[in-house]
Amino acid sequence: MTFVDQAKADTNGERKLVYIIPIENNVERGLEAFLKRTTSEATEENADHIVFEINTPGGRVDAAENIAEILQDLKIETTSFITVKALSAGSYIALNTDNIYMKPQASMGASGVINADGTAAAKKAQSAWIASMRGAASSKGRDPLYAEAMANAKLDLPEYGAPEGEFLTLDGNYAIEVDYAAGIVNHRTELLNELSLSEAKIVETEPTAAEGIARFLTDPVVVPILLSLASIGLIVEIFSPGFGIPGSIGLISLVLYFYGHIVAGLAGYETIVLLLIGIVLIIIEIFAPGGILGFIGLGAIVAALYMSTENVGHMTLSIAIALISSIIVAIFLFKTIGLEKGAFRHFILEDSTRTDLGYVSTVNRLELIGQEGVAVTPLRPAGTAEFADERLDVVTEGAFVDVTSPIKIIKVEGSRIVVRKI
Repeated sequence: MTFVDQAKADTNGERKLVYIIPIENNVERGLEAFLKRTTSEATEENADHIVFEINTPGGRVDAAENIAEILQDLKIETTSFITVKALSAGSYIALNTDNIYMKPQASMGASGVINADGTAAAKKAQSAWIASMRGAASSKGRDPLYAEAMANAKLDLPEYGAPEGEFLTLDGNYAIEVDYAAGIVNHRTELLNELSLSEAKIVETEPTAAEGIARFLTDPVVVPILLSLASIGLIVEIFSPGFGIPGSIGLISLVLYFYGHIVAGLAGYETIVLLLIGIVLIIIEIFAPGGILGFIGLGAIVAALYMSTENVGHMTLSIAIALISSIIVAIFLFKTIGLEKGAFRHFILEDSTRTDLGYVSTVNRLELIGQEGVAVTPLRPAGTAEFADERLDVVTEGAFVDVTSPIKIIKVEGSRIVVRKI
């Protein structure tokens, strides 16, 4: 190869290696695990460039901050290619890359911090997030003002469509004007030409099946659904005879929750051990009631849930949703089905002492009224008397009666036989 040919190859990136890594859907811990794996793989393969193709509405702040740390630690040049949108946490991720390119219809910004219930986050959280946005922009030589405007609605930038009270969202033209985007391209091929990598070797990455499942299972919307299904399934099973579909759904939901968080790197095997200990203690409590083991088991399960998350607030909200859902279902089932058909049937006495089944508490011997006999013992006022060779326990109306005194039965009230001296 001549010097000219070598220079041409270097210009076109013929001998370079480029990794294409997608950042799609919600930003959550499953995405973080995927990016950690793929960027490590690119580093091990001595890649020359990494292109992140971004289309995300945003997501969890903690996951975005961890992803930003991964990007900042890379020694490889990085480019964000925003194909549709990079909003909220997505814009923060893009700001942590060396270059930003956008499709003509793409946008980035609108990065205010919103709680899981849709309300604005506390001032402390907002302040920390604004600082993070500014820091990300400054780290790559961009004006931090516009990054702050994406997260701070108090700034007034009407010339970019963000008057006071609105978060800044940049389209491609505005992004180029404020030096946030390096250019507008229509597709990946055009992007690679702009980066002088048209002849480079391309490695496209995709989430593995396990990573795809983990991303879905760790989604902030899916987590409370899984926990609610787990609690409701087990509650329904308590009111149902045997172990069937509801209990299976509950256990599967619980297994899926922990499986997703283990794959995403959020939970370790110590969490599973704690969960199993909690389940065993609750089972023991059912067959050996005492209260203490049940509370310890429940506490162990809740602790396992908190150990599998870094967002305590979101986990608390998810557990609250699951608890409220299970209580509503339990009340409904108790009123419509009762406890007699479910697991509690083993602890409830179903036999009844009804007269038609032969159960008689006392025999009311009314035929004894009027019979005469003698006192076998002194009646003071209770004692024993004999009537036609049958000894009975009797009581007088209050008077004392001596032995061998003649008496007469005047009243029978169940097992109480009242006599009077003749």
